[in-house]
Formats: sequence, C-alpha cells, structure tokens
Amino acid sequence: MSNETDFPKASERGRFDWSPHAQALGFEFVSSQKAWATLKLPFREDLVGDPDSGVIAGGAVTALLDHVCGHAVMMAIDFMTPIATLDLRIDYMRAAEPGLGVFAEANCYKVTRSIAFVRASAWDKDKDDPVATAQAAFMINSDSGRRGSGHPPEATSGQAGAR
Repeated sequence: MSNETDFPKASERGRFDWSPHAQALGFEFVSSQKAWATLKLPFREDLVGDPDSGVIAGGAVTALLDHVCGHAVMMAIDFMTPIATLDLRIDYMRAAEPGLGVFAEANCYKVTRSIAFVRASAWDKDKDDPVATAQAAFMINSDSGRRGSGHPPEATSGQAGAR
C-alpha cells in the first residue's frame, strides 16, 4: 500500500491482510458491494468462549460485527480515510451452534459529512435466525476535505488555500 494513511486502495477493500486484528481472528472476505459487506469468522478451538459448550466467544462475534460494519462504511464512501467506531450496540439473540463459524453482513444505510450509520446481522446456519444483530455509528475522518488526506482530488477542489 502506498498512500500515507496506510489504508488499502479502493481496489483492495476486500482484502484483510492489512488489518492485524482481522488477520489474528481469521476473518474471511465473503462479498462486498456499494455500502454492503459480508465476512465470515471460521470456527477455531482457540476462539471458543466456554469449553463445555464449544461455542465461539461473544467477544469474537462482537469483533466480527464491528469489522463488517466498518467494511460496509468503507464500501459506502468514495475515498479511503480513517474511520472509528463511535457507537456499537449488539443484541445477542442466541449462542452460535457449537463447532460452527459465524457469518456477518452489514449495510451502511446513511452517510453524512462526518458520521456513517450501519446495521448488521450475524448468523451461523440460517440468516433468518441470527446469533446477534448490531446497530453502529462510525466517525469519518474529522479532517474530511480540509487537507485532502486520503481523498481524491475532486473531493478537495477549491480548497487549495486550506492546506
């Protein structure tokens, strides 16, 4: 990656080797399109929260939901810029099935100048029977448009004096 913010280029948005957290948890890219993303957290023994149940830990599901929401935000905006989770509400419906991985899908349904709003769902076998759902808000780089960092030239046109 060559840009100064060290974020992936738009053509690399489906890659996860740039995120140490996603890499450590083993997230897998499933699909993405404008404002949508789907990821998978494969089952691994070291991610089990309760050895008696064999269920993936809730913290790993939380990380998956946070990450898929952020990915949907990056798919919704037309430039690469730092984002940060401002608010993440997760409703757990049930435990995941023992021994199964978890999928998560997110939709960034609204983007303002500085905030993006996202809804997501996580499931194991049946998308219509979620393990958890999430509602999130993300801050979009507060420097947006002022210095042009991470933005295409047209996003900062007319602001040359602001540098």
